[in-house]
Amino acid sequence: MDADRGTVRYRGADVREYDPLELRRQVCLVPQLPALLPGTVSENVLYGVRLAGRDADVAAMLNLAGLDPSFAPRDAAQLSVGEQQRVMLARALALEPDVLLLDEPTSALDEEARAAVEQTLRRLQEELSASFVLVTHDLDQAARLATWVVQLKKGGELVGQGPVAEMLRR
Repeated sequence: MDADRGTVRYRGADVREYDPLELRRQVCLVPQLPALLPGTVSENVLYGVRLAGRDADVAAMLNLAGLDPSFAPRDAAQLSVGEQQRVMLARALALEPDVLLLDEPTSALDEEARAAVEQTLRRLQEELSASFVLVTHDLDQAARLATWVVQLKKGGELVGQGPVAEMLRR
C-alpha cells in the first residue's frame, strides 16, 4: 500500500522509482518477529540469494550473524526465538545489502538473547559498510546502537532528529 502523503527517498530518489526487486536487494528488512521458512537454517539463509540467482557462503553468514556454522543443517522450526532472529539477520546479510532495516530486532527476546543480538549488530557496524535503520522504543538500546536518532510521535509526526546523545538528553 502506498502512503497517502510524503515521500521516502533512497539515494536521492523516491523509492517508488526503483525496481522493487532491486530495491529489496539493496535494502533488506529484518522484521520484529522472525519469519523463517520450513526447512533448514541453511535453506533459510540461502532463500533470498537463490531468488536473485546467486549463492552465498552459509557458514560465513551465520558467523556474521553470531551463530556457529553448525546451525546450518538444523531444522529452523527447532530454534529459539533469539537464534531465529539471528538466522533472519544472516538471510538479510547474504544479499550483501547497502542498508539493513531492523524493526525492533530484540523486542521478543530475553535479556541474554537481546545482548547477544546487540553485540552482533555492534560487530557488524564495525566490520561492514552497510548502514542500519533501527526502529526501537527502547531508549537505552538507541543509546547503545545508534549514532543518529529520528524521533516520531504515534502517527508518524516528526518530533526531532539529531545525534543520539543530544536527542536522548531532551
